[in-house]
Amino acid sequence: MIRIEAGALLFDLDGTLVDSDAVVDRMWARWADEVGLDHEGFRHTVYGRRGHEVMAQLLPGRPSERNLADNQRMLAWEIEDTDGVVPIAGARELLARLEPARWAIVTSGTMALAAARIRAAGIPMPEFLVTAEQVVEGKPAPEGFLRGAELLGVVAGRCVAFEDSAAGLEAVRAAGMTAIAVGARPVEARLAARVGDLTGIDVVTTGDGLILTIG
Repeated sequence: MIRIEAGALLFDLDGTLVDSDAVVDRMWARWADEVGLDHEGFRHTVYGRRGHEVMAQLLPGRPSERNLADNQRMLAWEIEDTDGVVPIAGARELLARLEPARWAIVTSGTMALAAARIRAAGIPMPEFLVTAEQVVEGKPAPEGFLRGAELLGVVAGRCVAFEDSAAGLEAVRAAGMTAIAVGARPVEARLAARVGDLTGIDVVTTGDGLILTIG
């Protein structure tokens, strides 16, 4: 059993609170067909990152304007397609036990996409939501998580962040926060814990923070 004290909790959205893998796979496969790439060859590298940055890595030298335009088209596809979007097991129950001022979501998606997936999965809309529009550098840069800590009024070192992707966990560690991995994606970041889902997590509010018990 693992016990962790925290001032606040930060959550990635896709793969951490919401299972949207089916949609993500469909959209990237659709784009890959358009540009003549093998989706299976890169499908595991897209999670937790902004789409246009993935495209730039996959197609070096391609004009950034085309990547940005394709990213906008893909976002429109994803907002419309919520088939198969479900909450990660335990997400609703865990969030229901948290005071609004104690948690935030930090996602690489846009505000519109995040709202669509939150609604589709039936999890609470957070009071504090950091999206792609609010950062200059996406994950693995720590900017989004640092912004989340700022909104919550908690120093980064007292935040615990839940993430599923390698890029996201790298961002958590770069922000100086305690990292908990959700799911089974391969990661190299140093972790406080890894959980399959959010069902085995208990949280108690104290006078100045939270106590998490895992396991």
